[in-house]
Amino acid sequence: MTNRVEHDALGTVLVPETALYGPQTARSRLNFPITEDHFAPAVIRALLAVKKAAAQVNFRHGRLGRKQAEAIQAACAALRNNYPQYAAQFPLSIWQTGSGTQTNMNVNEVIARLAQVQFGMTLNPNDDVNCSQSSNDVFPTAMHLAALGELDALLYQLIDWQETLDYLIATQGAEIRLGRTHLQDATPMTFGQQLSGWRGIISASQTELQAVAKTLTVLAIGGTAVGTGLNAPAKFGAEVAELLRQDYHYTLTSQPVKTLGLSSHHQLVALQNALSNLGTGLMKIANDIRWLASGPRAGLGELVIPANEPGSSIMPGKVNPTQSEALCMIVCRVLGHTTTVQMAASQGNFELNAYKPVIIDSVLDAMRLLTKGMQAFRNKCLAGVRLNVATTRFNVAQSLMNVTALTPRIGYSQAAKIAQYAQANDLSLVAAGVALGVASQSQLEEWLNPAKMI
Repeated sequence: MTNRVEHDALGTVLVPETALYGPQTARSRLNFPITEDHFAPAVIRALLAVKKAAAQVNFRHGRLGRKQAEAIQAACAALRNNYPQYAAQFPLSIWQTGSGTQTNMNVNEVIARLAQVQFGMTLNPNDDVNCSQSSNDVFPTAMHLAALGELDALLYQLIDWQETLDYLIATQGAEIRLGRTHLQDATPMTFGQQLSGWRGIISASQTELQAVAKTLTVLAIGGTAVGTGLNAPAKFGAEVAELLRQDYHYTLTSQPVKTLGLSSHHQLVALQNALSNLGTGLMKIANDIRWLASGPRAGLGELVIPANEPGSSIMPGKVNPTQSEALCMIVCRVLGHTTTVQMAASQGNFELNAYKPVIIDSVLDAMRLLTKGMQAFRNKCLAGVRLNVATTRFNVAQSLMNVTALTPRIGYSQAAKIAQYAQANDLSLVAAGVALGVASQSQLEEWLNPAKMI
C-alpha cells in the first residue's frame, strides 16, 4: 500500500495514500488494534450532522468564512448521503479513548480532506471543522442523536406488535382457555384476556420509551471541554441544536447545565433500562408461547406455532419454538448490555465520563437486536399463532379449579372437598358434587359454567 507522510503534534505519520482520514486516525488504528468493532453508521452520521450545523453557526458568528463553511457543509452532506461509499474512511474501533476523541478527529479529518479533494478548499481539521467544539460535547451530542434515530425503528415494531395482537384478539380472542398460575391449573379465562396482557406489556414499553426519548433531545453541544463553553460563542449550543431539528424530527435543545451533559449519561442509562424492561416482557411472551405450544401430544399443546423449518436433525416431523428461543437469547444479550451501560455510566469522574464509546455501542446494539428480533418473531411466529380449540376446551372441561366458582355458594372448605374427591375418584366436578350431596346436577352445571367465570 502506498502511503503519504502527514504531520501532527507528535511528529510524522504514514497514512494510506487513498485514505481521506489523516494522522490522528492513523495513530488510533496503530494504538488500538483490539477488534473490528466499529461504531454504528448512526453514530458517524450523527457526528456529520453536528459538524454541518456547527459550520453554519460558526459562519454566522464570523468564526469561519463563507467558503469554508460551505465546503464543510457540502462535505458532510456528501458523506452522509453516500455513507456506504465512504464507510471504510471511518475504520476506528470502539475500543479507544473513552471520550470518543479519536473518532471525532477521524470525522474532522475526513471532512477536511474531502473538502479539499472535491471542492478545492483547504481546511484544518482542528481549527476549522472542529471550530467552537470539543470531542467532550460533540460526541455525547452524537450519542443522543444516534440513539433517537435508532429508537424510531424500535417504536415502529412496538406499534406493529400491538396491531398483530389486536388481530389475534379479534379473530381468536373469544375462545375460553384454562388459566394457569405457578404452572398449575387455575380458573378459566378467554384467550383474548391473555393476549391483552401481552399487549399491555408492549403498550407500557412504548409509553416508557417515548418518555425516555424526550430526555434524549437535550444535547451537550456548547459545553466544549469541561462544560464552560470556552472558545465557543455564547449561543452556540442552542443554535446548533435548532439547526439539528432539520435532520432529526425531535425538538432538540442545548443542555442548560453543560457539565451534566459531559459527565453524566443518565438519559442513556434510562433508555437502556427501558430496553431491559421491554426485553423481560418479550421473554415472558416468548416463553408463554413456547410453553403453550409444547408437545404437541405430550405437552400443553394449546397453541400451534408456524412450522418454519425442520426442528431436528434426527427426529422427523419435529417442530421447535425456534423464534421464541432466538428472541429469548436476544433478551439475554440486552440484559448484559444493561450491566455494561450501568457500570460505564457510573465512571463519570469529575467533568467527563470517559466510557462513552462502550455506552453508545451497547445501547445501539440492544436496540438493533430488539428491533430485528421483534420483527422476525412477529412475522415468523406471533402472526401465525393458532389456538388448538379442541385441546383448550378439553382442558377447561377437566379443570378442577373451576370449583372456585362454588366458594361464594358453599364456602371454601366444602368446595375444596369437591375438588379433592373429584381428583381422588377421577370424576368431574359436577359428578363429585352430586356424589357428596352438595347440589343437583343441573345446579352444579349452571354454577360451574366456564363462560360465567371470565
